[in-house]
Amino acid sequence: MYKGSLRGLNYIRGSKRLFTTNSVPPPPKRDFSTLIYGLTAITLASYGAYKFGQYQIINSPPSNLFPLNSVTKLSDLESPKYGTTEEMLQAIEEIRQKVPNAEVTNKEVDLDHHTKNDFTPHLPLDHEKPQFIIYPYTTEQVSEILKILNKYNIPIVPFSGGTSLEGHFFSTRQGVILDTSRMKQILEVHEDDLDCVVQAGVNWQELNKHLESRGLMFGADCGHGGLISGMINTNASGINASRYGAMNTNVISITVVLSDGTIVKTKQRPRKSSAGYNLTQLFIGSEGTLGIVTEATVKLHVIPKYETVVICQFPTILDSTNTVAQIFKSGIQPNAIEFLDADMMRCLKYSGYCDNSWQEKPTIFFKIGGLNKVVVDEYIKQLKSIAKVNKVELFKFAKNKQEGEELFSARKNAFYAMIDYGRNEIDEDMRIWVTDIAVPLSRLSPVLTEINQLIKSSGFESIILAHAGDGNFHADLYYKPEDKAKCEAVIKQMIKIGLDNEGTCTGEHGVGNAKRNYLAIELGDDAISLMRKLKMALDPKRILNPDKIFKIDPEDEGKY
Repeated sequence: MYKGSLRGLNYIRGSKRLFTTNSVPPPPKRDFSTLIYGLTAITLASYGAYKFGQYQIINSPPSNLFPLNSVTKLSDLESPKYGTTEEMLQAIEEIRQKVPNAEVTNKEVDLDHHTKNDFTPHLPLDHEKPQFIIYPYTTEQVSEILKILNKYNIPIVPFSGGTSLEGHFFSTRQGVILDTSRMKQILEVHEDDLDCVVQAGVNWQELNKHLESRGLMFGADCGHGGLISGMINTNASGINASRYGAMNTNVISITVVLSDGTIVKTKQRPRKSSAGYNLTQLFIGSEGTLGIVTEATVKLHVIPKYETVVICQFPTILDSTNTVAQIFKSGIQPNAIEFLDADMMRCLKYSGYCDNSWQEKPTIFFKIGGLNKVVVDEYIKQLKSIAKVNKVELFKFAKNKQEGEELFSARKNAFYAMIDYGRNEIDEDMRIWVTDIAVPLSRLSPVLTEINQLIKSSGFESIILAHAGDGNFHADLYYKPEDKAKCEAVIKQMIKIGLDNEGTCTGEHGVGNAKRNYLAIELGDDAISLMRKLKMALDPKRILNPDKIFKIDPEDEGKY
């Protein structure tokens, strides 16, 4: 109250005086009515000054934009105001003039490429599709583009490889797509420090080809088409995650452009740092809702001196997952541990990715690496002993590098085998609903068993793949378009089983617009409202990847 009154009185003294010593005549002796009048005027002026100062404090910024509490509930907000079609065209014209080296297009073929994905069951509606695609080549171009789009309140959806599965890069508002896939330079490689600096559009496999001659590799390995910025935005991981971790353990620093064009580098290059807020981790997994990633400094790893592949087949899911748990307890740390259920093995055999000697039973693919063959052979000996205790029926390991690559190619080609089997044996117009549940490792075995039983009773055909080393699995259902609603009902039950076992609805694919409801169930309203507060702080106009991860519009009635 004191500060509000002081600011108000200063305003009165400096501009419009309500009274002065000359405006109120001195009271005559014993004239108490005049004295009361003067005191009343002073009181009213003081109260008015306090309320004016209070108004300034509370309404800067406006309360509907940035409520004065620790979280921002959806009900605290008004709907965002986006630019008109005319303003969008004006913004595009300014971009063409000020950033001539960036390509701007609205060709139908380009728009289609950025709004379709055969394995995402929630495509943008006609009134949600983007109007333009913009391809920048540098951080500075991205900055200039965002300054212009911010000025006109134009929604922006970041796009990189286009391989994500939860609707991350599908627009929900008519705006533009900012495609960073042409920013593909490997800027620096620091061999002694085991890190490198890359642009947003570098493909992780191309990076590994570039590093191979130096004996180095990048740890995270998601889908073949994954690009660095998209992998950062979804905190992607992949097959090698059990050994090398997801993106949040492989990224040292990020260069990111904020919604108003401000360029921020989150950290320098040291592996460890206590320098302020951990901004790097804030942007990892934020799916382009807080800023556009343009460059990253990522960790590198030494390629294993010797590595082989081991295949184990078991009579039940329980036997296979028990083997994984006991291997970790033994101190062995495989470079990869991939579980495939009997249905997935049937797809592989059907498509010719493995020979007929393999059974259609739960199978684990191990990558075992070490300093030399002697060390690896000792690991294999221990692994075989553990597998025997758990009733292993087939134990096969590669005799050389070529044979190892051939064996593991079956796992690498699992997705293609799924598609081949589904389109030939189920329906030409078959769809696959890909899930991404993760649970604590000790819960993996009972959860997989329960979900497998649920699927069998549902009538849908399916496969289960699991990154068994970190409790992350994909229980994917085949369905026809007319059975989509029924399929989704089964998916909801599967996710509930995961959440009931202290798990997550998304282990490595992110939230997008597909899992917003599940995320709210998993974390609760207050956690979501805290995320929304951060969003409003960094992107108050709500132009960056609108409607992803959580709702930002109280009038949002989107199904997902």
